[in-house]
Formats: sequence, C-alpha cells, structure tokens
Amino acid sequence: MAFYGSVGAQGYASMAPRTIAATSYAGATSVGTIPGYAPQVAQPFAYAGQPTYAAQPTYAAQPTYLPATYAASGISSLAPRAATVLSVGQPVNMGFVSQPVIAPVAAPVAVAPAEPEGNFKVCVVGGAGGIGQPFSLLMAQCPLVSELAIIDLNVAMVPAEGVQADLSHIEGKCKVTSTVLVLNEDKAIDKAADALTGCDLVLVPAGVPRKPGQDRKDLLNINCDIAKGTVEACAKYCPNAVVALIVNPVNSVVPAMCELWKKAGLDPRKIVGISTLDVVRANKFVQELTGMPCSIPVIGGHAGKTILPLFSQDPAGASIAADMIPALDERVQNAGTEVVKAKNGKGSATLSMAYSGARLGKAVLSGLAGVPTTECAYVESTVVPGLPYFASKVVFGRDGVQEVLPIGALSAHEQKRLEELTPILQAEIADGLEYAKTRQFAK
Repeated sequence: MAFYGSVGAQGYASMAPRTIAATSYAGATSVGTIPGYAPQVAQPFAYAGQPTYAAQPTYAAQPTYLPATYAASGISSLAPRAATVLSVGQPVNMGFVSQPVIAPVAAPVAVAPAEPEGNFKVCVVGGAGGIGQPFSLLMAQCPLVSELAIIDLNVAMVPAEGVQADLSHIEGKCKVTSTVLVLNEDKAIDKAADALTGCDLVLVPAGVPRKPGQDRKDLLNINCDIAKGTVEACAKYCPNAVVALIVNPVNSVVPAMCELWKKAGLDPRKIVGISTLDVVRANKFVQELTGMPCSIPVIGGHAGKTILPLFSQDPAGASIAADMIPALDERVQNAGTEVVKAKNGKGSATLSMAYSGARLGKAVLSGLAGVPTTECAYVESTVVPGLPYFASKVVFGRDGVQEVLPIGALSAHEQKRLEELTPILQAEIADGLEYAKTRQFAK
C-alpha cells in the first residue's frame, strides 16, 4: 500500500505514491484494478491470510473528518470508526461508516493492596528487658502506633525511664511513656492504669527463664502468676485490647490466661500466643537452603516437639529433598538452643524474638485498622480435635482473632509428626487449664 502526504481538502487528483519495501507475507491474494483511479503497485502484507490489494485507489479529495469530540454534539456522520484488530491472520476493518463515535473503554487498572492506617496505643510489658527493648524500638517505629507505653520492674536490665527517654528521641509521631513497678510490692492492677487505659494492643514479653534444678511445673506457676498480674490489669483497664503473650511455657500460659479471661466474661479472641519466631526461623532456614523466599506455616505449639513446620505447603520448602526434611524439622524445633550456645550462657534469643513479636504485633494492628492480615499464632482453636489450643494460620481483624484457618493437607512426615506431638501438647494445655480452675482475676 502507498502512503500519501497531507491531502486534506486540497483537491490533488493524483499523487506519486511512496512505496514501502515489500515484506514476505504468507497467503497474499490479488484484487483487480478499480476503474477511474490511479493504480498502485501491489505490496504483499505480513499477516497470514491477509489479501494483497493490487490497485489501491488514490483519493482525490478526501473529506476532512471531524474530531471524535464532536460526536457528543450530534455531528457523527463524518466521524471515523476506529480500526478494530480482530485477530492475527485476519484483515483490519479500515472503512468509514456513518455511526456514532463510541468512546474507548479504559483498560482496567490494578489496585494496590490497601495500606492500613491508624493511631493505636500499644503497651509493652517488660519493655526494658532483653527482648523488651528491641521490641519497643520496633513498635515505636510502626506507622500504626501513635503512643507506646512501657511497663517494667525496678530491677529491669535498665530503668524503664531510660528506655522511654531513648526512644523519645526517635523521629516520628510516636509518643513514649513508662511505668515502673517495684518488685514484690506493686501490682499492675494498682499502678498501671495510665499505661493500660486506652490500649489497643498489649504485648507481654515477660516472665523468668527456667533455672537449673527447677521443674517445668514450678516454672509454669511462677510465670503464670506473672502473666496473670498483667492480664487481669488489662481486663480492668483495656478489656477490648488484644493481649499477645510470649510468657513461657506458652503452650500452658496462653490456655491459662484465656480461660481466666473468659471467666471474667471477656472475648477469648483477644488472647493470643506469639509463636511467630518458629515461622521466621523456618523461613530463614529454607531460604538458606534453596535461595528462594518462602512462607512456611508452623503449627502445633511453641516448644520442642510440639513445633511442626509444614515445609510441604510452600513451593521452596516442597523443593527440598525428602531425606533432608527430618533434620531441618529438628533444627527449627531446637533453634533456640543454637542461640543460647552461641551466646555462651549470656543470653537467649532476644533480637529474633523481638523481631518476630513485632511482626505479629503489626499483623494484629493491621487487622484492627480494617485490613485483615494472616499470621501463625497460638490461640483457642477447634482445627484439630482434642487440642483446644493450637498454633496455625490465623486471620486478624477488627476484633482480634477473626478466623482460625484449617491446617491443610500434610505430607506423610508431617502427619506422623502431628500424631506424635498431640499427646505432648494435650498435657501442656491441661496444665494451663488446671492453673485457671483454681484462680480468677482480681477486681
């Protein structure tokens, strides 16, 4: 086909065509000469099945076509109809017809996921300790947090007022306050009203580590008492807050606190056990092996054999050879020991725990802000018969735990492990329920 310069309405009867170099096109055919018009040399076309027009007419005086915007004024007979590509291998309709101009339909625009917005008050109980300080730092940096309250004992690693002053120098909207409780004298329910009132989320990385010669039941009673002092104060001053616990043993402490919470007539969807560190570790170890990012669900509980990473439910995890899975599974279970050994008895997992707790905290705040977010957590559950508390994927919404998701399909290894951990977790849950039977919150 020849292309012409500007013709418009200037009335040129014929013009020398500008010839385009021929290209090899399959399936070309020939059309005869149309009388009265200057013929044009046929040029083959590149689309399979497209006809070759042997004698394209030279238009002597084409009409000036009105812009499409005139169509709205009723002048539509001269407006061109836009060419419509039918498909590869079919000719294109280039004719002009007398019909109204149809406005083009805009291509759909992808909508970015909604970013949560909020100005929430968060409290970190134990915020001046080894976990509490980095935990408080991360929450103070969260754009959803406008006020951070720190509560700790007078025997904390550093004074709570010092952590407050330090964090108060970080740019951003977050206001930081602190409350100090005197060991064996002050109770949160008596002294922490200002810190807890108005809180939307209370994070509790408190408790004491197990000492040599101390049995698990003794540790449970000590740490349950510590957790109870905080949770009963939350029940009084911020009963609508989500209370997220990292008090060990989590498998027993969370059921105990949740049952006491329910005894007080409060919503159990507000009590959450933070098991996110198991997910973070599983993700890291898999990425080290495969070089691929991943999201490994971790179910069960938050201690030893009760920790069950589901490698089969993630593409990167599923790519790992089956004979490597048992050792990788055990590494996730015992990862805390790696840190204790590396710190040579001078600490445990504090930084990774703070990171993981902040990740869970941000998921909760996102849900409270109206953007449901999914994270694994240890909560009251019915997804596995016989285990009333269980860690699995949880959707956080405006009321805390919005939905506990099913655990999904398991590999043979994972199914066997679930069967092995069930009696262990049942016994640890039972210890927590026993603690709650004989106690209730102070008023």
